[in-house]
Amino acid sequence: MKEIKLYSDGACSSNPGPGAWASILEYNGTKKEFSRGYRNTTNNRMELMGIIEPLRLLKESCKVIIYTDSMYIVNSMNKGWLKGWVKRNWKRSDKEPVANIDLWKIMLEVQETHQLEFNWIRGHNEHEENERCDELAVLARQGDVLEIDTEYEKSCK
Repeated sequence: MKEIKLYSDGACSSNPGPGAWASILEYNGTKKEFSRGYRNTTNNRMELMGIIEPLRLLKESCKVIIYTDSMYIVNSMNKGWLKGWVKRNWKRSDKEPVANIDLWKIMLEVQETHQLEFNWIRGHNEHEENERCDELAVLARQGDVLEIDTEYEKSCK
């Protein structure tokens, strides 16, 4: 099984507002960068998409070591929050609905395909790949070609 490193970050100007995600996939010393901006979204959605979208690009099952500055994602995966939400029919422990269910369901799907390891890194702390992801996300957020985050738009209506 190939071992891939995935570095990821999300950015949002106001929350909700224009946002973007960026990722770096690294395999055997070769790095590929990805990013995409959205007109109206949230920071947590961008953090999730920054992991989901590159995972969906992988053509075979891989061991993927993920580095993110999102405690939301790391805790959801490593502390079993996601499993609890599923057990409680997408409710948090306080009985409130879980945000971003559409993306969490996709995360469950990619988790079936790949062996995922989630690692938290401190953001804006001179971690080379995290800094580059942040830079790419900000550029994508400010870009001229911003897409609509359809699921988020639907949930706002």
